Amino acid sequence: MGVISNGTTLLDAGALDSGIATGAMTLLSTLTASSSANLTFASGISSTYKEYIFKFIDIHPATDNVGFTANFRDGSSAYDATKTTTHFYAYHSEGDDTPAFGYRTDQDLAQATGTLNLGIPVGADADQCITGTLHLFEPSSTTFVKHFLANVSMSGSANDVHNSYASGYCNVTAAIDGVQFAMTSGNIDAGTIKMYGIK
Repeated sequence: MGVISNGTTLLDAGALDSGIATGAMTLLSTLTASSSANLTFASGISSTYKEYIFKFIDIHPATDNVGFTANFRDGSSAYDATKTTTHFYAYHSEGDDTPAFGYRTDQDLAQATGTLNLGIPVGADADQCITGTLHLFEPSSTTFVKHFLANVSMSGSANDVHNSYASGYCNVTAAIDGVQFAMTSGNIDAGTIKMYGIK
């Protein structure tokens, strides 16, 4: 016997219908840096999934005191979708001085094509890196803006911990079909980024 809601079969013979969202994360792609100028997900983003999650793990810059960024492709060859964003952070130093929490006006965008700064300033000491998550919602919509939000933890160049939050939207009617990660200067020395899809 099947379970039907509003004319749609939800459960049949004990199994969920294939069209029902389950919320499960499906690993779609893994990129590993090795002195890489960028890590780019140029395929695999489509209407198949309502949400894409990018997990960046132990991203280590080749250059000290740089930002870790993301940008979006909206159907062309360039990663320069128009965005409006916000950015705030908390930090605390290893020396237990000058903890702070605040909004970063120098890192937000207003109808701009520049990169979304996920975290700055990332340190390049041997034990320093940045780790976090970026969510991209409904990237294939040609009706609504494409929202994203990110949260990172990083060891900063001044030997401090930063917890940064960035969010915003791509203000374009075209679908977002690619995401590129890079440093504001220099290469990504090492680290891994995984892309998941969620139905």
